[in-house]
Amino acid sequence: MKNSKRSLVAAALISLGIATQVLAHCDSMDGPVIKDAQRALENNDVTPVLKWVSAKDEDAMQELFEQTTSIRRESETVQELADNYFFETLVRIHRASEGEGFTGLKPKGSVEPAIAATDRALGEGDIDQLADKIAAAVRDEIKTRFNEAHKKKLLSEDSVAQGREYVEAYVKLTHFIEAIHHTVSHGASHKHQESE
Repeated sequence: MKNSKRSLVAAALISLGIATQVLAHCDSMDGPVIKDAQRALENNDVTPVLKWVSAKDEDAMQELFEQTTSIRRESETVQELADNYFFETLVRIHRASEGEGFTGLKPKGSVEPAIAATDRALGEGDIDQLADKIAAAVRDEIKTRFNEAHKKKLLSEDSVAQGREYVEAYVKLTHFIEAIHHTVSHGASHKHQESE
């Protein structure tokens, strides 16, 4: 499989919540949480960020916003420090509400391609093109894994080594399909499941 196709499959799996590592974009400097935080500071209105925190954290977020806006005009350095503290605290509170830890803000450009494409689709109000690309990539990956497992199954009785090769291909195929089925049937949580 070509690298670009594998990248698309990886991006598809990330968007389905089947990635091999926990990936988020709420902690990226070009993710939606920070964009809303920047807009809130620019317009001196906390409202855009409140949707990212639970009701129990709303008062604390409003208080932090007021503190941030009251000092950020002192100097460029103070503004940068205050804004970054506001961003970090907002993301930390948001991540905690999802049961996730905060590992720091990620630089611009760190949003995974599938997530960026999903955000663009939401902005445009049309998911069809992205859904078609993901469906095609997943279909191709299933076919590739199936063909490999089927080819090795035909030789699996010839030797123990060939039998093990078949089992390895079988496990890759079935785990891949199982993960997709689980995600489609039960939905993806913010905590991505480990999978092949």
